[in-house]
Amino acid sequence: MNSPRILVVEDEPHLAAGIAENLEAEGYAVTIAVDGIDGLSQMKTGIAQLVILDVMLPGHDGYTVCELARAQGVSTPVLFLTAKGTVNDRLRGLRAGGDDYLAKPFNLEELLLRVAAILRRVPAQSRGVLSFGGNHVDLDAYQATDWRGDQHQLSHKEAMILKTLAEANGAVVSRDAILDAVWGHDAFPTVRTIDNFIVRLRRRFEPDPDQPKILLTVRGAGYRFVAPDSST
Repeated sequence: MNSPRILVVEDEPHLAAGIAENLEAEGYAVTIAVDGIDGLSQMKTGIAQLVILDVMLPGHDGYTVCELARAQGVSTPVLFLTAKGTVNDRLRGLRAGGDDYLAKPFNLEELLLRVAAILRRVPAQSRGVLSFGGNHVDLDAYQATDWRGDQHQLSHKEAMILKTLAEANGAVVSRDAILDAVWGHDAFPTVRTIDNFIVRLRRRFEPDPDQPKILLTVRGAGYRFVAPDSST
């Protein structure tokens, strides 16, 4: 079983490194972002199962990062870290979409216990495992086993496109929405890029890529993901 991945968004290098070191000692995989803009970009990939988010950050503050992420459909749990510990600050964090709040300076053991408690509440399906039509995709490791039993190493973008479509629960996702979710606002691919990725994914996961049943094109609108046992 893959270790849960935790994103630490903290601009103070020594604190970020200390948190990462202790999380890794507990068996977690850790990614660090040093400002709010990078933190939001990494949150949107959906790779992390938990985000430890400082409030006072350059770029975007932590509240703004969480609000923007929630507005864009990111449901990853967020544990706020901040030197501000008043009731109003905690309420603001919860209103922004946070799941827990820990004031600095904090006890390391308490941080680790809160992390473990939040991860216990995360549903198994949000830990990066996607199964459909005999295909099994590990979105954390970018590895897949298709309906024939063949194994594939996916690119980050392929995994995130699958995740973005699957999380829409059968709704149509526009090409622009996919570009925004997977590449971000500042990227420069064209919508044709999405079409090429979809073709590759169909070759891997559709029994008949020319007559797709899972990754469907909706003309003039985008794509929708339909698991074989779902109603179309």
